[in-house]
Amino acid sequence: MPSPRIAITFCTQCRWMLRAQWYAGELLQTFEGEIGEIALVPATGGTFRIDVDGEQVWNRKRDGGFPEITELKRAVRDLVAPGKSLGHADRVGPSE
Repeated sequence: MPSPRIAITFCTQCRWMLRAQWYAGELLQTFEGEIGEIALVPATGGTFRIDVDGEQVWNRKRDGGFPEITELKRAVRDLVAPGKSLGHADRVGPSE
């Protein structure tokens, strides 16, 4: 089975490249053995979206802003490595 591809599509007009790079680094560090590629995809029009093998995990417009990193890691984990423990990121806080 091929390794999953994560695409982070970000708005260049909004200057969200550094945010996209940070998310990419966090996901690479957490899922180094489970993913095959992370692509940064420049776009315009306020777009910020994260897809795993074409399945939309996060959409800034649909989901109301940017994800907390623990929320994003859990969503990606559920698709690429369902049995993987995320340690403290698996703990649900009082506001979640």
